[in-house]
Amino acid sequence: MSLALDDKLAIHELLSRAAFGYDERNLDMLAACFAADATFSMRIAGGGLVGPFAGRDAIMGLMTSSMESQTDVRRHVISNLFFDTEKSDAIEVLSNLTLLATENSNIQVLSAGIYRDRVNKTQDGWQIQHRHLDLDTGY
Repeated sequence: MSLALDDKLAIHELLSRAAFGYDERNLDMLAACFAADATFSMRIAGGGLVGPFAGRDAIMGLMTSSMESQTDVRRHVISNLFFDTEKSDAIEVLSNLTLLATENSNIQVLSAGIYRDRVNKTQDGWQIQHRHLDLDTGY
C-alpha cells in the first residue's frame, strides 16, 4: 500500500499532536488522536505486557492517572518516523520516543523507546487505532 505525501504528513502531525497533547496536558487534543475503539499496550524494559487498554476512555484513564503522579514537565520527542505498510493493508507507523523531564531546572532523559502504531483515516481525520510502546527503561 502506497501513501500519498499529504497522508504521510497528516499522520506525522497526528503522532506529534498526541505527544504535544500529553506534554501540555491538553486532554481534548490527546483524546482526539485516538479512535473511540483504540487499544494501547506497552512493555517496559522487556518486562510483562501492560494492557491492552481497550477504548479511548480506558486509554485516557491511563494517561490522566500517569499525569497526576508526575511532578515534572514531560517532553515526548518523536523521531525517526517511517511507514511500514507492507505487512498488511493497515497503515503501520514506527517511530522512536525520547522521553525528557524537567524538574527543579534540571533536564534528564527518562527513557527511550519505540512506538508501533496502526492508524486509520476516519471522518475526523487520521487517528491511532492501536498503539504499542516498547520502553527501554522504566520512567
